[in-house]
Amino acid sequence: MTTADNHLWKRFWAIASPYWSHEEKWKARGLVALLVILLLGQTQFAVLFNEQTGEFTSALAARDEARFWTAIRLCLGLLIAAVPIYACYYFVRDKLGVLWRRWLTGRFLDSYFSHRQFYELNANQGIDNPDQRVAEDIATFTQRSLYFLLVIISSILQLVAFSSVLWSISHELVYFLVVYALSGTMIVVFVFGRRLMGLNFNQIRREADFRFSLVRVRENAESIAFYRGEAQELKQVRGRFDAAFDNFGRLIRGQFSLNLFQHAYFLLTLVIPSAIIAARVISGELEVGRAVQAAGAFAAVLGAISLIVENFEGLSRFAAGVDRLDSLAKVLLPGQTGGPAAAGGVIGSVEAPDLVLDGVTLCTPNSDRILIRNLSVAVRPGEGLMIVGESGSGKSSLLRAIAGLWRAGSGTISRPGNDELFFLPQQPYMVLGTLRSQLLYPHIGHAATDGELLDLLERVNLPDLASRAGGLDAELDWHKVLSIGEQQRLAFARLLLTRPRYAMLDEATSALDIANEAKLYRQLLETGTTLISVGHRSTILKFHTQVLELSGDGDWQVLPAAGYRFNH
Repeated sequence: MTTADNHLWKRFWAIASPYWSHEEKWKARGLVALLVILLLGQTQFAVLFNEQTGEFTSALAARDEARFWTAIRLCLGLLIAAVPIYACYYFVRDKLGVLWRRWLTGRFLDSYFSHRQFYELNANQGIDNPDQRVAEDIATFTQRSLYFLLVIISSILQLVAFSSVLWSISHELVYFLVVYALSGTMIVVFVFGRRLMGLNFNQIRREADFRFSLVRVRENAESIAFYRGEAQELKQVRGRFDAAFDNFGRLIRGQFSLNLFQHAYFLLTLVIPSAIIAARVISGELEVGRAVQAAGAFAAVLGAISLIVENFEGLSRFAAGVDRLDSLAKVLLPGQTGGPAAAGGVIGSVEAPDLVLDGVTLCTPNSDRILIRNLSVAVRPGEGLMIVGESGSGKSSLLRAIAGLWRAGSGTISRPGNDELFFLPQQPYMVLGTLRSQLLYPHIGHAATDGELLDLLERVNLPDLASRAGGLDAELDWHKVLSIGEQQRLAFARLLLTRPRYAMLDEATSALDIANEAKLYRQLLETGTTLISVGHRSTILKFHTQVLELSGDGDWQVLPAAGYRFNH
């Protein structure tokens, strides 16, 4: 086994083994045992069918009518018994495959959504299209793993069952078979191996990139249409498709050479067994039916010991999928490290009653630029903080650091627990689901009556939204149905319902008029929530006690909100 093969096996085992030793292990092992029993049945029937095929061929050659019809009746009986076994085998195999996929997908999803890894993966240049890896690569991994496992078991059983048949007919066939199979395997591995694996890996990645570019256009269709950016987007999409197309061209040329060898390799076996034992059949030493049995046994044993030759194309695609899944597992799954801030210093986080930043230096995720240097500020309950500064000075980045999304830097942030903090971005997130789920997000289990929710809509100046949408349980594409201003008011309704101790507002009222903005801020203060706002409007100064002014070069100062004047 080469070093590359050894590494591939280790990567495969790291992904595959946990399922067979965790909570579903006994069900999984039981289904594998049942599959082995079914494979034993299939192999036995294959031997019997091969025997009867030779029998009625010999009967035809001898013109023995009674012997022929006896063999045919026995074949039909075997057929009736064999069909349920074959059907059950595929049912059990597919059932085990989908159970394994469910467990492995759940394991990846749990890690994907823990510690906000889905967010941090956006900054990891080594992991492209993690959604595609979870949705498709896991399905392929479980299906192909079971397929190859069962092919190996089936091949071993066939090898045991048919070798004795072949040996009893011709020793020469067995000797030739061993040399022929080993030669074919060596040629496939060393002549076609590495190149096809690399091309398959690139093909999976480039197909995912092409699909992602189309999804991105759909998600940003309105902005692209406003900009008249169709030509540029078309160029981007075509470029990604062309990359997939060019790689696929190289892939099919490599597969063409492999197919030439494979078909020549296997088609020769139609001639070779008969040629080797022809003299014995012609001399009368062997019946014609024994020659047919020899050909069948030869094909079965050759298939058993030529697994790599026969399945190399599928193995190369499977190996590429294992590589992609392994690289994602190293980031997501327990015991691995990841995240964009791991390479440099990390801002410490401590749970505390109040929000306090102590000596915080904030950097961009890859630590190549300092945004804020040695910031110390405390936001006590009732003492709202407004963050101001030029564009790019780090205002929104500071909120990300408080939320724990950006950790590159140094210092310590003491903050209340997650349930006591609520963040409102400039572009609200509209969850898929009903109007009720929009209002309750992210605390879907929150107890609120229909009357309370309708009153909430009234308070954020959306009194007719429920009736216009078709009720609280109406499901619409809210991102498209609601204007930005309506989405911001709906997000404020979530905030008013949650009543957190601290609210972080990142220009969360930028699409609202001053009257609506003031109404929402007043209601928020009435709930006892302490505000931390990023904004440019002087009209919201009165809702805060202090102002944090960022200079853009890492410097800062904290000033009283009363009497503060903007520079523009």
